[in-house]
Amino acid sequence: MDDLYLNFLNADEERADGLAKVTGKAKFTADQKVQGMLYGVLVCSTIAKGYIKNMVLYKARNAPGVVDIFYYLNSLSVPGFKPDDKNKNPYRGLKIFHNNIIHSNGQPVALVVADTYERAVHAASLVEIQYHQEPHVTDFDKERINGSRLKSPEIYERGDTEAWQKGDARVSLEFNIPIETHNPLEPHATLAVWEGQDRLTVYDKTQGPKVTQAELARMFGLEEKNVRVITEFVGGAFGSALRSWPHVYAAVIAARKLGRPVKLVLTREQMFTMVGYRPQSWQRISISAEKNGKLVGIFHEAVSNTSSYEDFREGIVNGSQFLYQCPNVTTRYQILPLDINTPIWMRAPGPATGAVALECALDELSYALQIDPIELRLINDTDIHPVSKLPWTTKYLKECYALGKEKIGWKNRPALPATLKENEMLTGYGMAVGWFWAGRGMANVKAILKADGKIIFQSAVSDMGPGTTTAMLKIASEQMEIDHHLIRFELGDTDYPFGPMQGGSGSLTAVGSAVIAACEELKNEIKKSAVEHITEFKSLKPQDLIYQKGFISSSTKDSLKYHYTEILDKAGKEELNVTKSSGWFERSGKYEAHSFSVHFAKVRVHPETGVVHVSHIVSVADAGKIISYTTARSQMIGGAVGGIGMAMTEAAILDHRYGRYITANLADYHIPVHADVPKIDVLFVNKEDRIISPTGAKGIGEIAIAGVAPAILNAIYNATGKRITDLPVTPDKLIERS
Repeated sequence: MDDLYLNFLNADEERADGLAKVTGKAKFTADQKVQGMLYGVLVCSTIAKGYIKNMVLYKARNAPGVVDIFYYLNSLSVPGFKPDDKNKNPYRGLKIFHNNIIHSNGQPVALVVADTYERAVHAASLVEIQYHQEPHVTDFDKERINGSRLKSPEIYERGDTEAWQKGDARVSLEFNIPIETHNPLEPHATLAVWEGQDRLTVYDKTQGPKVTQAELARMFGLEEKNVRVITEFVGGAFGSALRSWPHVYAAVIAARKLGRPVKLVLTREQMFTMVGYRPQSWQRISISAEKNGKLVGIFHEAVSNTSSYEDFREGIVNGSQFLYQCPNVTTRYQILPLDINTPIWMRAPGPATGAVALECALDELSYALQIDPIELRLINDTDIHPVSKLPWTTKYLKECYALGKEKIGWKNRPALPATLKENEMLTGYGMAVGWFWAGRGMANVKAILKADGKIIFQSAVSDMGPGTTTAMLKIASEQMEIDHHLIRFELGDTDYPFGPMQGGSGSLTAVGSAVIAACEELKNEIKKSAVEHITEFKSLKPQDLIYQKGFISSSTKDSLKYHYTEILDKAGKEELNVTKSSGWFERSGKYEAHSFSVHFAKVRVHPETGVVHVSHIVSVADAGKIISYTTARSQMIGGAVGGIGMAMTEAAILDHRYGRYITANLADYHIPVHADVPKIDVLFVNKEDRIISPTGAKGIGEIAIAGVAPAILNAIYNATGKRITDLPVTPDKLIERS
């Protein structure tokens, strides 16, 4: 089915929050206002390691509008920062204002609170800090080679650990991927409001309101029921809002001590130093195969950075263990502490990075064997998970290959690199596979059927942009067989039933399953009311009744129908409400569950300047049933754009003399702009997976980016014969290899 036809089918599909966002009606955290609100601005460290000797504050304190300045000598004590017998999960993050120790350049060390934002900014500029500076360590490449700072490796071994040195064809490659930062459109922000000493309301940019609620309750010694977190809209996050960062606690501390609401909004520069990033990584992969293409051995090792005060790990090498059938696999993964802030999960954490090494190595191997890259992957495809030996719930990679190669024009790909030109430009094609865990987590949904015929669904899950609200409306509309305009889905408030963290591509299956359960229970309650209050149905049992398009009828008297609004009227009820849950993936011990994608890229490279133009991307997803084509397609396009950035433009660069980012802005940190984004075609296998959840869906957000960067790198190699392994690909790197 071509895109034009799919667009026609979905021409009437609306984004539930689209109008609010494009008209400015949508209120993001920084837009929130409450009576008596003050404004906070953070002052940040200018050294990477050491301690504060003295803070000169009198100029700032005497500046117009300043209410107070918080720092390590006058901050409130945070109970959660102190380990005790009851605290089984001690806080391992940066304890803001806890002491005078400096762990990284850009670390928040003071909070200036004033009656306007502008006055707070001015006063913050007047704060003078005297430091005792100590030698810092921020050079990843230098320290990785040294090796003395590396932490104990995570090792996986299957079969012969030396098999990667055997076989008829062998490939070894090393890859370097720099730090990438999330840079969503909306910066992080928090507005803290205390009601007395034991009730707290926080407006916060978070991907998990319930998780933030629990964390704030634990940190400040409160009962969870006395903490409310509101996240009405989230303007993108990509993983940066998966935890509560120090600025959240700073706002809460200030609001409590001052007895007034305090709003704190991070600057773009602070987004680089306070809310995580994709860690820098080094990978080495060696892979061997027989002449027929059968893999003999894989050795894949990786190192990524963490901070000096907190360990952060992700599964960079895990895909090499199971994506292809190989009898002998060894993986090693280590982390390297540096004097910079802590990383965090960024879209497709692990697979997006690991795919660069694995999928480029397979591409290189295909040339050594003179086997088409797609054929090589088909030869080594596996119907079971090689580690657990369990079958997949569903796996349609073969269908992805077939759809994508047709759309990209794979038949035009030259078998020999640097042999195809179009309009005097070196032209090449590449492809790569993406993967990510799929499953179903916990979620609760409340459904409220109103007497006017409208239905409200509520869950505390937030929506950072994937279209959760739109998808839930579609699911509820299909289940209740009514127009989606009669349905409202309310989210982003901890006063609603439990909703999961929106991350790891799991919110749709979890919340969607709960919506389906709530719809079924609502229909049962309507039938019960019909038996109780409709004379013609009183001799029947609820299970004898049929629900169809909002009407209740009997299987024996199908001409007799009552709409649910009539039934509520007869019952004298203003509403019916039910709350239902979806549990964890029940068959997780019997199946392995993953979503898969295959990305294809066509590039053109100027032979003299080395300038690369990505001219076409085709992304194909095995993501189960596609609930909302419009939002799913947007997810895939967004992932492709992120993959272009990973391959071609993005790098957060540190000046190691100071341990400070020199690209902490959107001028020097190059995210893809419109000119960098080519035609992107999105295709879906669209075969449901009922094993994971009754929605039939699998996750899509992570597989949208995993595999895109290596597809582009493989296309560049096909065009030029030059294998770039140090990202991002810039013209100088191609010219250097001429």
